Amino acid sequence: MKIAVIYWSGTGNTEAMAKAVAEGAGAELFTVSEFSGDVSEYDALAFGCPAMGAEVLEEGEFEPFFADIESRLSGKKVALFGSYGWGDGEWMRDWADRVKNNGASLVNDEGLIVNDAPSDDDIVSCKALGAALAG
Repeated sequence: MKIAVIYWSGTGNTEAMAKAVAEGAGAELFTVSEFSGDVSEYDALAFGCPAMGAEVLEEGEFEPFFADIESRLSGKKVALFGSYGWGDGEWMRDWADRVKNNGASLVNDEGLIVNDAPSDDDIVSCKALGAALAG
């Protein structure tokens, strides 16, 4: 199974999560700016992005990337994760709805969110998310 973990991180919190998800999944790891492949070539994908502004995806790099590829997620296993510092996770619920509306199979119905920096327990949860994506 070919798996990619693609993420954007501003503070390093989502990056730490991405590394753990990739480890758990045995996946290739890319920042959004590093990813030059085609999501169609992957069997499963994990996407990581923190909440920004009024609980939205990062708008400079990640949102344009995701808007471009989301129509190609149909039939794929997808996992979502990210960190936040305020709000109640609305950005993740909205993002999960987008993924499901594009026909993907979401591994964790609401995605995995972590408040601020991931704890040791959060890292374990990220590895478990990766394992579920690969399973």
